[in-house]
Amino acid sequence: MIPVTKTFLPPIEEYTAQVQRAYDNHWLTNRGELVKELEAKLMTYLGVNNVLIMNNGTIPLQIALKLLGNGGEVITTPFSYVATTAAIVWENCTPVFVDIHPEYLTIDETKIEAAITEKTTCILATHVFGNPCNIEVIDAIARKYNLKVIYDAAHCFGVTYQGKSIFDYGDVSTCSFHATKLFHTGEGGAIFCNDPELFNKIFYSHNFGHNGPLDFHGLGINAKISELQAAMGLAVFPYMEDIILSRQKVVSFYNQNLDFAKILKLKLREDTKWNYSYYPVIFQTEHSLLKVQAALIATEVFPRRYFYPSLNTINYTNGAAMPISEKIASIILCLPLYVGIEEDKLKQIVSIINTEAC
Repeated sequence: MIPVTKTFLPPIEEYTAQVQRAYDNHWLTNRGELVKELEAKLMTYLGVNNVLIMNNGTIPLQIALKLLGNGGEVITTPFSYVATTAAIVWENCTPVFVDIHPEYLTIDETKIEAAITEKTTCILATHVFGNPCNIEVIDAIARKYNLKVIYDAAHCFGVTYQGKSIFDYGDVSTCSFHATKLFHTGEGGAIFCNDPELFNKIFYSHNFGHNGPLDFHGLGINAKISELQAAMGLAVFPYMEDIILSRQKVVSFYNQNLDFAKILKLKLREDTKWNYSYYPVIFQTEHSLLKVQAALIATEVFPRRYFYPSLNTINYTNGAAMPISEKIASIILCLPLYVGIEEDKLKQIVSIINTEAC
């Protein structure tokens, strides 16, 4: 079976060596030695000034929205994983959708201003498949209307834009460390924020609001990551360059062998150093996609329809029509991409797509 992705697992003895440290310390949670070490390594590797790692990739969005959303309207993209919109609704804010660019697949920055009202508090945009939004325009709009910017950068580990980490943009950026991601802690995530005052609020918000053991800054939630999750991250971390190189080779194979007269690939924004996180292809029609998908599944190859459906169509969002997002969601398919996928399997996938796509 060839899944759309496969978790990279370091040698078990390297993971258990990290776990042994937690055992020796008798410290399994509450920001132990392993969590702090992993944060330090990530800051150096990513070139950022701070990072707070958490127990999953959704709760950083929820904390950011709790602190910045103020129960208002949040302008967002309909083309993302459901967690982006669900976090907005969960935090008692209202998602206001803006359609996407048909090639970059990120929020169409030229349509944002028309969606702003007196109730708007934030822009929550997704760097789709690790492809940056038009950060400069979004930043200018946010300054003009005194809005906060949150970037869902779940797919963006290692991505740089204009020579610096993608996580350095916006008031807050978040990332996922889920097992399916480029870098992972089994389950986990992170939040990035360059404003010291806001970062302090985020920090205490992720630990029940604690100000020491007996006092509280204010309201908080339990978003702490465990030492066992950090152990996985520390075991995976030394392999990052190998992981990226391996995935780059798969992407190069697809780029060189797929028939792009029948399908389109993602257009990367200029000045982006990408991380090879996903390989989406866009078909001419949904019929063509379904035909290819069925042919792949028949040979035990399982691509995935990221992101389907368009989030404005989910019953709890009551979103307006988003023609481009709805169209793209119906014709986009992510192909298998992971460390260790064999070349003969890639040839099989390419052959089926080139033959069946229409």
